[in-house]
Amino acid sequence: MTRAAQDVLGVLRGLQIVAEACGREHLALTKHLWSNSSVRELLAANVTQTANAARQAGEHPSEELKKLQELIQETGERGYVVAQGLCQLIETKLPCDLAAMQRNNWQPNTAATAAAAAAGATAGGPGSNRSHMEAADAANLDISSITLLEFEEILSKRNKNRNVSLRTANTESKQLSTTAPTASITKATSPSVASDQGILSKDTQYVDNIMRFVAGGTTSTSKPGDPTPIAPKNAESSRPELSKVAKQRRVPASRLGRMASFGGLFAGLGLGTINELTKGALGLGGSTNMRDALLSPANAERIVDTLCKVRGAALKIGQILSIQDTNVVSPQLAKAFERVRQAADYMPDWQVERVMNTQLGPDWRKRLISFDDKPFAAASIGQVHRATLLDGMEVAIKIQYPGVAQSIESDIDNLVGMLKVWDVFPQGFFIDNVVRVAKRELQWEVDYAREAEYTEKFREMISPYPEYYVPKVIRDLTTSSVLTTEFVPGVPLDKCFELSYEHRAHIASSVLKLCLRELFEIECMQTDPNWSNFLYDANSRRLMLIDFGSTRFYKHEFIKNYRQVIISAAENNRQGVLEMSRQMGFLTGYETKQMEQAHVDAVMILGEIFRYDGPFDFGKQNTTERLATLVPTMVAHRLCPPPEEIYSIHRKLSGIFLLCARLNVRMNCVPFYNEIILGKFKD
Repeated sequence: MTRAAQDVLGVLRGLQIVAEACGREHLALTKHLWSNSSVRELLAANVTQTANAARQAGEHPSEELKKLQELIQETGERGYVVAQGLCQLIETKLPCDLAAMQRNNWQPNTAATAAAAAAGATAGGPGSNRSHMEAADAANLDISSITLLEFEEILSKRNKNRNVSLRTANTESKQLSTTAPTASITKATSPSVASDQGILSKDTQYVDNIMRFVAGGTTSTSKPGDPTPIAPKNAESSRPELSKVAKQRRVPASRLGRMASFGGLFAGLGLGTINELTKGALGLGGSTNMRDALLSPANAERIVDTLCKVRGAALKIGQILSIQDTNVVSPQLAKAFERVRQAADYMPDWQVERVMNTQLGPDWRKRLISFDDKPFAAASIGQVHRATLLDGMEVAIKIQYPGVAQSIESDIDNLVGMLKVWDVFPQGFFIDNVVRVAKRELQWEVDYAREAEYTEKFREMISPYPEYYVPKVIRDLTTSSVLTTEFVPGVPLDKCFELSYEHRAHIASSVLKLCLRELFEIECMQTDPNWSNFLYDANSRRLMLIDFGSTRFYKHEFIKNYRQVIISAAENNRQGVLEMSRQMGFLTGYETKQMEQAHVDAVMILGEIFRYDGPFDFGKQNTTERLATLVPTMVAHRLCPPPEEIYSIHRKLSGIFLLCARLNVRMNCVPFYNEIILGKFKD
């Protein structure tokens, strides 16, 4: 054999060896992925379930036939609910859309418009004018051309018939009784306004608050140029109140009623998407992209309204998704869920009475001196009322919405299943793991007896630190659906952004130290990132800690490993972060170099606050932007979900970091690292 032939043969043998090695590597990788895949478990579970069903059908054919009939009946009910929702949506939506299209296409001249307006005013009077204004497009509305009463009606209609009032105490009677033309009103009231600067100042401040509310901001209580307001000086002024635009709305308690709400939402999203695509194709301002059409403002409004109506687990999932990065959840959907997070609808009085009678007995009011029928707070699981015990102690009574505890599984499956159909989540988001963790945590939150137990435990564990206070639990008025605790003064932390810098710095340091103590000292954390779970009492400069429904303990071994990750990040040890991340299950060891680098970069960015020995400027940091650039890589290349404990920990840490940024403080975190992470942890 010639030398050239031998060379060719050697090359071919080398290629054969490489191919065999690649095949073995791919086979090993495939086996590893299959062994860690949820599909394998799902198939095994389906096979087992099928075998069990076949065996039961052979043993008890009559019972299985009955179950089949019930399943067919339930499927029919679901189909009927969706069909009903579809019909109602068509009946209400199509006339409005046709009217809007006619208004967009029809552009009359000024003279004709004036003549039509005059004819309408003569024929129909104010009522017809109001109906015309209600049909008008709010985006093109000229506020100067309508009366205050008409503007209130439009805002009320757009806010789901909530009672919106724009009147001040000084002008209410005049605005209600005046029917004269605008010019005469201005002429009649100008002398009084000019002569009374106090009223003008109050009304100017009132209008400023209204415009801030419409724009989505906070109301102002100080004049321009005033110094930064200090904390409130008495406890009464710091007591929480429900939003003035909150309204009573019955919570659907039955399974069929809640299912009907989701059926109507699903049908509404479909028709809304088709409507947007049709308008986009006709050049009428819609969208030609399916994803943008699905997440249109009208569909976002449907999601918000449905979740605020059913509340419970579905609303909780919406609140969790509201704090996700826009690279994971679209900005439009995140904006809709942010509105859900701030929702404030509450149960009507008769439904509250029914729940209290069921839980505490029909004579529950005899055990109280007073009970405020209107709650001062409303959330996803329940609402909170003020009351006074017979011994004079003021208490907060949290009442769970009926049907919430029984519908966790179905509510979450309905909402997430709907979002999966519309392909909202990217592949690497592992939404099934998020849902599994959320279901377990929500089962904890709806168990008020468990929350009472953890409140008492946390009160005992945090007692060595006087800067925190946990209210007492009133066991005599506590059940699985009603929780009564001592009423504590203070305002939610999201209302403290305008306090003096001294107070803001104290709040930020207290919250951050509490979070570190929860993890590395007591190994028990209240994992809900909602800022309303912290109240700040300016008089005592203490944080009032409330709502322990999502509190949990962590295994010591997990906290030990997680602490080592933080120490490696603080010491700028990238290899240590990578090795411990593999050991904890963040990484499988089969990820690409790009994924490993992005993961380590994210950990190192988060560890900056413990590496920089000086005042870290939370208000001007760009941590969020730098992490956002890494999220697409991690979502696209992640091979496994993170450890289940991480969902709750990182949810809490992200909320604390964002709070410090909103408080706009500069804080040296290295002393906290040395004192708590290095000093307090007991191995």
